[in-house]
Amino acid sequence: MLKKWNSMSLIVRICIGLVIGTVLGLTLPGQTWIGIPGTLFVGALKAIAPLLVFVLVSYSLANARGNNMSKFRTVIILYMVSTLCAAIVAVLVNFAHPVTISLKGLDAAEGYSAPGSMSEIIINLLMSIIANPVDALANANYIGILFWAVVFGIALKQAGEGTKKAMGDLADGVSKVVRWVISFAPLGILGLVFSAVSTSGLEIFTTYGELVLILVVSMLLSALVVNPFIVGITLRHNPYPLILKCIRQSGVTAFFTRSSAANIPVNMELCKELGLDEDVYSVSIPLGSTINMDGAAAVITTFALTAANTVGVQVTLPMAILLSIVATFSACGTSGVAGGSLLLVPLACSMFGIGNDIAMQVVGVGFIVSVIQDSLETALNSSSDVIFTATAEFLEWKKQGKQLPL
Repeated sequence: MLKKWNSMSLIVRICIGLVIGTVLGLTLPGQTWIGIPGTLFVGALKAIAPLLVFVLVSYSLANARGNNMSKFRTVIILYMVSTLCAAIVAVLVNFAHPVTISLKGLDAAEGYSAPGSMSEIIINLLMSIIANPVDALANANYIGILFWAVVFGIALKQAGEGTKKAMGDLADGVSKVVRWVISFAPLGILGLVFSAVSTSGLEIFTTYGELVLILVVSMLLSALVVNPFIVGITLRHNPYPLILKCIRQSGVTAFFTRSSAANIPVNMELCKELGLDEDVYSVSIPLGSTINMDGAAAVITTFALTAANTVGVQVTLPMAILLSIVATFSACGTSGVAGGSLLLVPLACSMFGIGNDIAMQVVGVGFIVSVIQDSLETALNSSSDVIFTATAEFLEWKKQGKQLPL
């Protein structure tokens, strides 16, 4: 029986865990212990992911060849273009169907503080970058981890072969630990789905259903229309085999774990399966979890326009496009601000003269629907990290006359 179970693909096993978790959540909502495996699974991934990123990035840079700069440049351009497009899509969806919400008595954002300006976001990012490397590892500060991994990797380029081999062995060992953890994904997803189903009723679908629908439509358009268009234009090749594979193997896992950090190891494995250059993806995937924020840009834009509609502010198309640009650059700072994309909504609202008291009530709505919003956002962010890393790699392959694998 165990042999047959292990012979199934991980996706099939995750789907089985998803179904069982849903059934248990509906039939045994009081048995909270069933959700423990989900907590342990995400905790284990979050625990090992920082070490994995640091080891792989520093090892890859120490052994890097000099012909990867064009790939990195392409990846970064694709990240920024897709994030801007996601924000613009959210603007168009909100213009097509404006949403207003009731704000009375909301306190879901109580205890949180939002950044007051773009300069504060930049300062937060800079402080995160130069954080103590040990603290960065302990607190899963990925932008700090990435910075120090780059510094150590460059510093060790002149190290002896013995040192580099030891680094490679350590990277292989950490990667093996990650694969062990990922093998428990079906049980972890079972626990996560059980917790979500047993604790979150259907109320959010009725009270804030329109807002949730706007978010769903915006992110689905980005994932299934805009991102494929960007990939197709770049590669002059059918993008959907790559898009669907990344959504299935990265997006689905990210949707349930609701953590880009926890999904970094999953993305690393997917890049390896696609045959991508480890020197590139071991850097671009952690980088993507910091600056590739399609979902965050869509969330910031949607909630800012919802706030404007609610208080009666008329937003013109040029103002909305400017909002998209602000949301794009603000989203890149999400990892440096406690609370993520929702706490950047007041900054966007300030463009329309909307006060912090109203803006934070809108953030409160965001926390109420976050079980859906955050899941969708993480799935879009994380899957597109692999999509655009692969696109940059495949572009180089086409230039060399190689056959694309998808």
